[in-house]
Amino acid sequence: MTQDELKQAVARAAIEYVPSGEIIGVGTGSTANFFIDELGKIKDRVKGAVASSEATAERLRSHGIPVLDLNEVESMSVYIDGADEITATGAMIKGGGAALTREKIVASVARQFICIADGSKLVDVLGNFPLPVEVIPMAQAAVARRLKALGGEPRLRMKDGKPLLTDNGCMIIDLHGLKIADPTQLEAEINNIVGVVTVGLFAQRGADVALLGTADGVKKLTF
Repeated sequence: MTQDELKQAVARAAIEYVPSGEIIGVGTGSTANFFIDELGKIKDRVKGAVASSEATAERLRSHGIPVLDLNEVESMSVYIDGADEITATGAMIKGGGAALTREKIVASVARQFICIADGSKLVDVLGNFPLPVEVIPMAQAAVARRLKALGGEPRLRMKDGKPLLTDNGCMIIDLHGLKIADPTQLEAEINNIVGVVTVGLFAQRGADVALLGTADGVKKLTF
């Protein structure tokens, strides 16, 4: 099976976790896009969705799914999103799609986090995928120096020759070369650096369920 076929398989499996008549949270990225396409087939079952990015909101609307502002929503039963890496304890690196802050906010409101990914994203130790850190633009150089002191190599994420800007108008520093033995502790440490909006470690609030696409079918992990 191709990687896209694996993503489609977990997207279909995630539909089982969509409650009828409720609002759900939806993530950002290629796997989340497959899920949105599947969600569009049952759109009459959902009351609406909270999007973790402008791109996700646009895709949801293209399927006729109402998009709600999080400020209008008191609670959500489920948040469904992908991951760049995930461990057997449910800790994740997210942010390859530059939506880490909004993803973390929406996930914090949901009672359950369902991670959908192809099986290659399951790792023993986080860090092979560069760790994204969203930063206030004026602080990017100062934050990069602090991140370098942690032992990694900080690189400002670029797009079309310019610093990439998130939906929040911020920049992203990708921290390369770390092996993250204690993701919960590192998440707290980086979040405490002045100028950091948030780090793409989802360990303090990790996944509750992971649906992983493999050649032998969708594998389910619960945490």
